[in-house]
Amino acid sequence: MGIIKQLDKRTGITYVYESKAYWDKEKKQSRAKRTLIGRIDPETGEMVPTDGRHRKTEDTKEKEPDYKKLYEKLQKKYEAQEVLIKSLKAEIKQLKAK
Repeated sequence: MGIIKQLDKRTGITYVYESKAYWDKEKKQSRAKRTLIGRIDPETGEMVPTDGRHRKTEDTKEKEPDYKKLYEKLQKKYEAQEVLIKSLKAEIKQLKAK
């Protein structure tokens, strides 16, 4: 098992893989199984872990939530519930009147 650094020439990003060697019985050759574990940060030179799909992990993102968007989303949900409550109350009145 070893650590391999590989440069992607198209993007210029260096990825870090964990390589595990195994013996292929059919071809009678040694083969390697690679697993992505991160990428090299060009500014610091340190490895930044990824989730294996060339995306940064949630730990490394450290973004502040957008409270304005959250508030607007909750406000819309609240307004939709109010409209639903009013329509249900009107429907209950109609059913009681019959």
